[in-house]
This record gives sequence, structure tokens and C-alpha cells, in this order.
Amino acid sequence: MQKLHYALYLNPPRPTFMQDMTDDERKIMQQHIVYWTDYMNKGMVIAFGPVLDPQGGYGLGIIEVENEQQMKDMIANDPANGLNKYEYYLMKAVTPKK
Repeated sequence: MQKLHYALYLNPPRPTFMQDMTDDERKIMQQHIVYWTDYMNKGMVIAFGPVLDPQGGYGLGIIEVENEQQMKDMIANDPANGLNKYEYYLMKAVTPKK
């Protein structure tokens, strides 16, 4: 079965979020990093991290999954989901052969 790739955009609650997050928000974002790193270690995340856009930073991830529901479940269980809002798009990714 061919894997699907998605580009995930994590939109913060405000443009200045990366500079002025509260201690509670920082704890949630640290849990978010641990959460996605686990999927990376399982080979399901190709890359993720903050994009330092001068207009307002956001998170970007590229994932590889079996189906759309698996991607939706990953987003739903992210500790940062709710604090931030996700957008996702199917991606025709070119990746290295495994």
C-alpha cells in the first residue's frame, strides 16, 4: 500500500506567540515537541518545526500515513491542538527510497 503524505500547518493563537508564550503555553508546546518526536522516531514524520515567518511564525510538519483518518487522529491527540489550530493538505511528496 502506498503511503499518503500531508503538510500540516499549526497556526498559533496570535502572531507574537513564539516570542510571548506564557509558561503554561510553553509547557504545552514542549509536550507537543515530545509528541511529534515520537512519531518521527517511528518513521511517520519526515520533518516538523517552527517557521520563522516575519509576519508571524507557525508550525509546519510533513507526515507519512496509511490513510487520512490516521492523520486526523494524530492531530486530535496532539497536546497543542486547541491552543493552536491545524490546517492540513494532501501532499504529493517526493521522498528518498527506503
